[in-house]
Amino acid sequence: MKELIGASLKYQAGKVQVLDQYLLPHQEVWHHCQDVASMQNLINKLQVRGAPLIGLAATLLVAYLAEQGAAREELSDAIDALEATRPTAVNLKHCMDCLRQALQQHDFAGAVVYHAEQLFEEDVALCQRIGEHGVSLVDAADNILTHCNTGALATAGIGTALGVIYTAAQKYGDIHVWVDETRPLLQGGRLTAYELQRWQIPYTLLCDSMAASLMAAGKVDKIFVGADRIAANGDFANKVGTYNLAVLAQYHNIPFYVVAPKTTFDAKCTHGGDIEIELRNASEVTGVSGSFGDCQWAPHNALVFNPAFDVTPANLVTAWIFDSGIYYQPEFSAV
Repeated sequence: MKELIGASLKYQAGKVQVLDQYLLPHQEVWHHCQDVASMQNLINKLQVRGAPLIGLAATLLVAYLAEQGAAREELSDAIDALEATRPTAVNLKHCMDCLRQALQQHDFAGAVVYHAEQLFEEDVALCQRIGEHGVSLVDAADNILTHCNTGALATAGIGTALGVIYTAAQKYGDIHVWVDETRPLLQGGRLTAYELQRWQIPYTLLCDSMAASLMAAGKVDKIFVGADRIAANGDFANKVGTYNLAVLAQYHNIPFYVVAPKTTFDAKCTHGGDIEIELRNASEVTGVSGSFGDCQWAPHNALVFNPAFDVTPANLVTAWIFDSGIYYQPEFSAV
């Protein structure tokens, strides 16, 4: 397999390596992953995260196993096991389906490696095109609100929603970003702030519950968010808290844009009610942990509701930005 280098995932010197996003921003630790159980663990613990990146990390691991001489049946089992790690993000399923087709080839190992390389390079190109389309919706001096992390850490390229912001900052030089901390796992505070700081894009971090007052004060011009699965009717699942922003944006008449590659669109999913929402461990809500240490603030026996995602209905979306273009409400069926 050829050398493939991303901000948080790479295949180099015959090794699949992933940047531990759980430890960011204070520690930059790369893990060498060479078996299915290790990759499952990295994905489940959100050391590897971001819908596009999860699919690509799993794909590179299967390609690595193919290069090591794994049998067809072993690779098939690996694909099934990896797909089961995160149910909501459809990118992982798309990648694994692609590898299943590759297994049908006579030279299945070569086909798996070829498709892994293609999927990685395609994601880089998709992100670039998304940025080029999305920048047309941004004006100089915009104050843009975003949620969770949708940058280079979550993809092989420059990112999706954050990729649009990066492209706009390169064009105008005076873009400012409001960064939701994104409870309970703080992907905004830990990861988006980390990326914006590296890119030297001005940003201000806020608690998720502060967004409404910012909008009321007229300090938010536009909202750009990513997506983990987009249904055929335009409903979409994204990091929990996104739905809140969409409702607030409509009330305050603020454009609300969904940014994603075509691999996030699920034509077989009729509407948002069909999207399976992952429920995560209560410990993510009763306290916090990371490279900064551990803290438990709630009673140990507290009952917890912890969905990783919520679903935003299509009628709250101003436009969907894909690598193929920008789609408004009447045009969405043409995606």
